[in-house]
Amino acid sequence: MTHSIEQLSIAAIRTLSIDAIEKANSGHPGMPMGAAPMAYTLWTKFMNHNPRNPKWFNRDRFVLSAGHGSMLLYSLLHLSGYDVTMEDIKQFRQWGSKTPGHPEYGHTPGVEATTGPLG
Repeated sequence: MTHSIEQLSIAAIRTLSIDAIEKANSGHPGMPMGAAPMAYTLWTKFMNHNPRNPKWFNRDRFVLSAGHGSMLLYSLLHLSGYDVTMEDIKQFRQWGSKTPGHPEYGHTPGVEATTGPLG
């Protein structure tokens, strides 16, 4: 059985997210599991962004208003080439990490807005 790059990428988003949430023993898996196909398509087919220049003036902004689903965003950033390493993913929801439980603007490259549990 062969899998397309899209299927493999969506599976990677889901796997990174679930593994990080499980390791942290804290987090919300529903958003990354359910929204991975939509988010992958949006990021790869429609959004204009540059991981090497996350502050590029003409970039499109992705705001994850339901911040409790932050592992979806961190997985996308990691897989898209932003400065979010596997070590950062492994430190999800740990004090002082680059991957806090809710996205924080200015703390993680590629995060466009600080959001909370419900927006």
